[in-house]
Amino acid sequence: MKTPPIKRIILVCVGLISFSSLPAQSPLTLGDAVQYALKNSEVLKQAGLDIEKGYQQVKETRGAALPQVNVTSAVNNNVLVMQMPLPAEFLGGEPGKFIALKAGQPWSANTQVTLSQQLYNKQVFTGLKAAKSTEDFYRISHDLTKEDLLQQVAVNYYQVQISGLQMAVIDANLERVKRLEEMITGQYNNGLAKKIDVDRVKVNKSNLDAQKLLLENGLKQQLNALKYYMGMPVEEQIELAVLDPATMQVAPELSASAGQFGVDNLLSFKVLKKQEELLTLQREATRSEAFPTLSLNGNYTYNTQNSRLNLYTGKALNYDMATITLNLRVPIFDGFTRRAKVQQNSIAIKSLQEDIRRTTNALNMNNENARTKLSNSLRTIEVQRANKDLAQEVFDNVQNNYRNGLASLTDLLDAESSLVESQRSLNEAMLQYKIGEIELLKANGQINTLLDQ
Repeated sequence: MKTPPIKRIILVCVGLISFSSLPAQSPLTLGDAVQYALKNSEVLKQAGLDIEKGYQQVKETRGAALPQVNVTSAVNNNVLVMQMPLPAEFLGGEPGKFIALKAGQPWSANTQVTLSQQLYNKQVFTGLKAAKSTEDFYRISHDLTKEDLLQQVAVNYYQVQISGLQMAVIDANLERVKRLEEMITGQYNNGLAKKIDVDRVKVNKSNLDAQKLLLENGLKQQLNALKYYMGMPVEEQIELAVLDPATMQVAPELSASAGQFGVDNLLSFKVLKKQEELLTLQREATRSEAFPTLSLNGNYTYNTQNSRLNLYTGKALNYDMATITLNLRVPIFDGFTRRAKVQQNSIAIKSLQEDIRRTTNALNMNNENARTKLSNSLRTIEVQRANKDLAQEVFDNVQNNYRNGLASLTDLLDAESSLVESQRSLNEAMLQYKIGEIELLKANGQINTLLDQ
């Protein structure tokens, strides 16, 4: 008896709890899964916060190049007023002697406004470039995190789907073995079969039950992993539409997409190049410490004194003062500290350049391996589909011969076991193809096409 094609929906977890990003009572597609992940993944949200952090760093650095204005104000209670010694003869006293005069009032206050503006500071201006590059770095890192998330969600989605297919295969085989058990039991009751034949069928059934139990446990773990990468609470229950290997689409043209590949367009490569740019700017900023700096400073102070706490009024002694200063700072010698820091920066750049070369080679390798894996998976699928059809044909013939007494129970059980294995192998081949497809899309920088599915 041939197994009917799988066209029904398999409930991966019992019950359905709808969630905000998906329509209620709707099977979860791969497109739904990745869209939900983009909206709810904690990792992606954190990467988004890094972008905001980079933007604020740009504003912080830009602020150092803008005028700096500060206002300070203080009120003093001079418990002991300062005294100033003066020659007594200045006030008509005896020559050679001194008298002390109070220099101030019991209460005083001052308000000061200062302004500072960098006219030339190469280190600050280099910092502006570095801050902008840092913002770009966080943006690229966010996009790379997004690509990694799409890959993780897609791979786990297909793992759950294929496990669902394996479960359907086991259920179909269990149903077939149950019918075989009923037939053998009837023959045994009529004296046409042996007790050992009934026991062998029961053992086969028990083995399938054990396989189903293991698969159910693995399926729950895979589903929890899928929810985790999607950013969905693990207690949520979702419904998946099972994949049918007979209708599952393959894309042979993907394995021939080498001409579209270029490491310069991959985010993994761009992140490293942006890091190289940041290290170069850091070295430039260190060298800039040797350049002179020129700044303009202004100071305005308003003072007030009185014998009582009656300040800043017409009854107090009020006076002000102002200064404008042009400051030039020329570094002369720092004990070779700056030179050592520049050398450290240069070593870091060289180390990163080696990492870039290694990563470039790895990205080329990943692309080549992904294309090879996908091409091999296509051939494996063709072989496994033909093998499954042949195993189904052999099982049908042996089953018919057994009913007519032309085949042994051993032959029937062997044929049934071969059919189960061929079905499982086909599903595994489809899983490997889908994972290879995702790996190739990731290797080519085209993983975002999953958003269109």
